[in-house]
Amino acid sequence: MKRSRGRKAAHAADPTSSRVSPPSLPTGTTDATFDTGTAMERPPNVQVQPFAPPEDWRWVLGAIKRARGAGGAPVDTMGCEKISEDAAPDAKGRRFVTLVSAMLSSQTKDPITHAATARLVTHGCTPENISHTPEEVLDAIIVPVGFHTRKAGYLRAAAQICVDTYGGDIPPDVRGLMALPGVGPKMSYLVMNVGWGVASGICVDVHVHRIAQRLGWVPAVAFGKDGTTPKKSRSPEDTRQALESWLPKEEWVDINPLLVGHGQLTCTPLRPKCGECIVNGTCPAAFSEPAQGAKSPSPKKPKREQLAGARRQGGTFKNSNSA
Repeated sequence: MKRSRGRKAAHAADPTSSRVSPPSLPTGTTDATFDTGTAMERPPNVQVQPFAPPEDWRWVLGAIKRARGAGGAPVDTMGCEKISEDAAPDAKGRRFVTLVSAMLSSQTKDPITHAATARLVTHGCTPENISHTPEEVLDAIIVPVGFHTRKAGYLRAAAQICVDTYGGDIPPDVRGLMALPGVGPKMSYLVMNVGWGVASGICVDVHVHRIAQRLGWVPAVAFGKDGTTPKKSRSPEDTRQALESWLPKEEWVDINPLLVGHGQLTCTPLRPKCGECIVNGTCPAAFSEPAQGAKSPSPKKPKREQLAGARRQGGTFKNSNSA
């Protein structure tokens, strides 16, 4: 109830914004039923709580697709799957470039990842060449990628494994990819989806993680391995398992660039542009945060005599204007 009051208050304060409401569904109609998802890729002994997504999820997904049809987001031209298209003469080479780009993308913006991957391609982005390139040289090439020194070591080690174990190709499954240094679940599913063309799982990055929660596409509470103990916070892996439990498999590959672009352009981490969002009439989180351009009230600076009085009393001054 508290959230809805906040939404109404924020919406009332922004009369120029407009909500877009979806067509109503017949009473009792649901668009999805619970399924256990990809048990093969789920860690053992992890129980997933049954979850039914909002009844209007198909409308919301379609609306975001329509809004994203115009493109314009960095991911549309500089995502991990884009640089590899012309980076190698064959599918095997493109798969390795996709892996490299995914490894560089962690904690790094798309334009920086794209530029660093392009420099590696110019250098010679093959497992054989990367495995023989000194780490300090790789480090200099990929700067200013986040954690570039560590990633240079990961790249060289992963390239050597590709040469020694996979004949110069990349691992053909999620488990093999996750065994590479510096490669986690998000990267593995992305590489499987793009590099191998296999929808083995949903790639959940910070944008997908955030937007799925805002849209109510995941349970409000995530549970531990026993399926009953609530967790203090939801992880991207929790989000992946929840989404895979109900989202049709044919949507698994496209959902990442779709929501990433939506997050880059509209549903931003801070001050989202709810007034411009096509699904603001059905999103549970719409208008619950300050809009872009809005200024949060700054606390007033306490007067000198107030601070002095607090010191004389041996206490700490508490500003009533601060949260």
